[in-house]
Amino acid sequence: MSDRAPPDGRRAAQAIDAFRRGWPVGIAGDAGAVRVLAVENADPAGLAAFDGEARADIVITAGRAQTLKLANQKEAATPGTPVRIRREDWHDLAAAQAIADPAFDLRYPLKGPFHALPAEPGDAFAAALELARLANLLPAMFVSEGEAGGETIGAVTPADIAAYEDPADLAIAARARLPVAAAEQGEIVAFRHRADAAEHVALLIGAPTGEPPLVRLHSECLTGDVLASLKCDCGPQLAGALAEIAAVGWGILLYLRQEGRGIGLVNKIRAYALQDGGFDTVEANMRLGFESDARDFGIAARMLELLGQPRVRLLTNNPAKVSGLEAAGIAVTERVAHRHGENPHNEAYLATKREKSGHQL
Repeated sequence: MSDRAPPDGRRAAQAIDAFRRGWPVGIAGDAGAVRVLAVENADPAGLAAFDGEARADIVITAGRAQTLKLANQKEAATPGTPVRIRREDWHDLAAAQAIADPAFDLRYPLKGPFHALPAEPGDAFAAALELARLANLLPAMFVSEGEAGGETIGAVTPADIAAYEDPADLAIAARARLPVAAAEQGEIVAFRHRADAAEHVALLIGAPTGEPPLVRLHSECLTGDVLASLKCDCGPQLAGALAEIAAVGWGILLYLRQEGRGIGLVNKIRAYALQDGGFDTVEANMRLGFESDARDFGIAARMLELLGQPRVRLLTNNPAKVSGLEAAGIAVTERVAHRHGENPHNEAYLATKREKSGHQL
């Protein structure tokens, strides 16, 4: 659209806030405009107002669609892509929430059959699902085609969402000396993103030597870092990274606010519940409707750029972190294996990371 306003991440921020509050949002894609309402936060009155004269259909991701036996549909061939389900007479709010949330799969077996419709305009639906993830909600929407109107927040565009997530909008906000147990010569640097106000931190240990620093990218894990969960290896990996950086004398730990591999704390706990039911960590994320790993390591690359460190030795077993940094312009001169925190409770979790996510030692 030639008359479309320039991309603005603030419009995406408003849409994310609306999703969290259970308000409808307008999305203008290149192929058409839609109105969407997040299933998770909808209430009966809001859904009735959203439906208007006709029932709105439901859009979920292909990963979630596999649970509904839609994996053979064209739209469900690629994980993460939108799948549109025709809204049937019995699809009230409770039924839609059962479609969205796998917690109901065994408790209340899903009815059917479900009928997939062409997911058009696809870019608008994909944008809606991404907004839901950014809002830490289940990726499931009531959808109707047409321009935003009435009380609908809108219209946000896919380009607005890209602007919202742009690592270039990250800046250093504050820094201070921070001695820690692993190293008394520490400095903490706080970063803030303009669009989403997310705050990430870097802990610099020692002083630059002219050589690439030993760097660890650590994604926030409340259960592992704070509560010492045995379901993962995050807490021991964090402590081990600080010790290893201190031992070499110069390095940086980046603490990234990307809880649950980018799906948020509540959704991570939902994934834990699915793991308790026998699904592995990858299957659980997919069953919720997410990618197996939704993190963006472009933020880490921007942090290193702002710290003046274009070349690093990376402390990781995850090749995706190496490729993510290199794609964003950071040279990884060496991958250093990082093995900590194995225990009987996380054996299957670590095996899945090796077998399905390509982690290496």
